[in-house]
Amino acid sequence: MRKIEAIIKPFKLEDVKDALVELDITGMTVSEVKGYGRQQGHSELYRGAEYVVEFIPKVKVEVVVSEHNVENAVNAIAAAAKTGKIGDGKIFVSSIEQTVRIRTGETDEEAL
Repeated sequence: MRKIEAIIKPFKLEDVKDALVELDITGMTVSEVKGYGRQQGHSELYRGAEYVVEFIPKVKVEVVVSEHNVENAVNAIAAAAKTGKIGDGKIFVSSIEQTVRIRTGETDEEAL
């Protein structure tokens, strides 16, 4: 099993969710996060005054998938989240050692 974490632009969340549902990946966790990458924030104007926004609002999507779904899920997230502009985000994939469904006690693949 693998955990896929994607940091994306907030307005792309529905597109990413729809892309994953098409792959029959239904469970996900979504968090509102802030951060910056190479762009190191940006300047904005508010009531005529310029100020620097150092941390850009993003959304973190987390899904756990079977080994055979990893490549398809990563490709679907990347395609759905892409705008072609700076700040599109990143995708991280890591290994999951154990999963337990609390309600039933099912473990690993059965718990997904």
